[in-house]
Amino acid sequence: MRQIFALVALLFVALGMTPHARAETGYDLWLRYQPVEPVWKARYAAQMTHFTVSNRPTLLAAADELSRGVEGMLGYELVRRETVMGDGAIVLGTGASPLIAPLNLPLAGLGPEGYLIRSATIAGKRVTVIAANQDVGVLYGVFRFLKLMQTRQPLDNLDITDAPKLKIRVLNHWDNLNRHVERGYAGQSIWDWQKLPRYKDPRYTDYARANASIGINGTVLTNVNANADVLRPEWLEKVKALAEVFRPYGIKVYLTARFSAPIELGGLKTADPLDPQVAAWWKAKADEIYRTIPDFGGFLVKANSEGQPGPSDYKRTHAEGANMLADALAPHGGVVIWRAFVYAAENPDDRHKQAFTEFEPLDGKFRDNVLLQVKNGAIDFQPREPFHPLFGAMPRTPLMMEFQITKEYLGFATHLAYLGTMWEEVLQSDTFRPAKGRTVAKVLEQPVDAGAATGMAGVANIGSDINWSGSQFDQANWYAFGRFAWNPEARAEPIAREWAQMTWGNDPALVDPIVSMMMGSREAVVDYMTPLGLTHVMATGHHYGPGPWVSDLARPDWNPVYYHKADAHGIGFDRTASGSNAVAQYAPQVAAVFGNVKRVPDELLLWFHHVPWEHRTRSGRSVWDEMVYRYDRGVGTVAVMQTQWDALRDKVDQRRWEEVRDYLAIQRDEAQWWRDASIAYFQSVSKRPLPASHAAPAHDLEWYKAIKTPYAPGQGQ
Repeated sequence: MRQIFALVALLFVALGMTPHARAETGYDLWLRYQPVEPVWKARYAAQMTHFTVSNRPTLLAAADELSRGVEGMLGYELVRRETVMGDGAIVLGTGASPLIAPLNLPLAGLGPEGYLIRSATIAGKRVTVIAANQDVGVLYGVFRFLKLMQTRQPLDNLDITDAPKLKIRVLNHWDNLNRHVERGYAGQSIWDWQKLPRYKDPRYTDYARANASIGINGTVLTNVNANADVLRPEWLEKVKALAEVFRPYGIKVYLTARFSAPIELGGLKTADPLDPQVAAWWKAKADEIYRTIPDFGGFLVKANSEGQPGPSDYKRTHAEGANMLADALAPHGGVVIWRAFVYAAENPDDRHKQAFTEFEPLDGKFRDNVLLQVKNGAIDFQPREPFHPLFGAMPRTPLMMEFQITKEYLGFATHLAYLGTMWEEVLQSDTFRPAKGRTVAKVLEQPVDAGAATGMAGVANIGSDINWSGSQFDQANWYAFGRFAWNPEARAEPIAREWAQMTWGNDPALVDPIVSMMMGSREAVVDYMTPLGLTHVMATGHHYGPGPWVSDLARPDWNPVYYHKADAHGIGFDRTASGSNAVAQYAPQVAAVFGNVKRVPDELLLWFHHVPWEHRTRSGRSVWDEMVYRYDRGVGTVAVMQTQWDALRDKVDQRRWEEVRDYLAIQRDEAQWWRDASIAYFQSVSKRPLPASHAAPAHDLEWYKAIKTPYAPGQGQ
């Protein structure tokens, strides 16, 4: 069937017709392997006639991917041979391969996952070698080789080496055992637990392929708000089945560990981490898991946060809790990923400060196989946050980044918001710890000790929808996460461009406007939701739609009014020395900028300062006028994206083009809703007139406050 599709597509090209008539769902992601243009087919075909490979599972997966890609793009089957037979061979293997070893390739510095792609000569024949120290590196090299073809790069005179800068690159699935996905906007969980372990959905293999193609090497299968049942023997058999599918693609499975599991599953009366019975229970459980899944990655733990149990329940520290679990995993090579997202109802301090306050004094007190998973910002995955002050502040503790790929606070699946620009902004932020140039990216990359773990995690946006992520453009965020996890020094624009080429096509008249849309999209969301450093003004619970007026929730820091503090005199949260003094948690060089109202960027003004409405921004406009201007700019950007997309109708297959068109229409309506509701509320507080040429909201404030959306997706069940 694949051959038939390839031949039909090639016929379209030969006749000068577009192949877009074939309906696409988005299921193929960036691995579409569409037929290349005749000129490129001729160039590529001369350079690949057959391949050689060993029979180990990961190398066979690499060979299968190579065959799939070549067949899709060139329309013929790439034949496997045992040795080089003529020019055009692609040789896959490790440095120990009999064909590769005599080449003395420089593989030593590439580590266990790096790869080399090189044009070479074997037995007088021109070949392409894709080599690595371990089989998984060869698989990554094959995906890179196919990307060269997908993006129309020449394949002659190749000399490419690459290796990941972070060791642990994982997706965090917030998936519950009943298949509901918390903060998920792409349908049910893709893990069909009822059918496991007997039935392994072929989609699991495609999931593994997609992750391996961008260098992701781990997946946390279950929600951080953990259910202890997944640690029961019958559930571990289901996890084992998934691990078997993922193993050839270099992907380890991890599970969330509910801290109170010894009580719920073991019948103990306590989960005190210093209780010998508790430690023994976790050691026995770890031993059981590794007997079932020998390459199990480890535990992800959310403790003493948002009502979850943890060591603080027993007056123990996070280090004592994490170390107890780490000791259970250490004999097996497993790690504990301990989330640093903590805030307590009984703590009246600024929520921005609480994680730093709890964890910074524990620097150096965690076991070697513990990583602290720190969110990019100190509040909660907002459209814009300053980088988390913990980065750079714990030099003796491995810190791993936690990004949220699913857009809980950025319009769910229907708003186009490319998060690569957000992540680049954070990763390139200078912590000045210990000195200038120590960016967040460099903090992540530099092991605290030789051989210590490094990592990055992303809260997955994947579900059972046919397009995986709920929308075509949300696939780009999954892709970009993998690219940044491989290399935190990467840049958002090249990532967007290569994704667009592989996902939509290579025509510059198509790619350029798509990249333009992507690169401006996240700033548009910031403009119409949280301009000038406003934050957490979303509606209650589901975080869908505006709710800056909400003030009646049980906890102060669940209320938007806690964050904007708007009154008749001004707006913003004072985090300077005259307020909560959160700026003191940053290095002095950073605090000198964030804490100075004359130096802080306008984009973070209201995050760190409470200012009068008439305060002048860098544009010369007052804060009030600038807010209104940015609300309108955000709405206007979405309208421009609609125009850009409309112009691409003849360059994109109908199904995907119509889906994006309709989602942009939703985004345009909801951006207007955000703009009007926010202006109506803040005008009611500030009592200030709208600046000239800016329209009044379509309705009064009470109309917007009356909107209720109790069944917005992504809420708990």
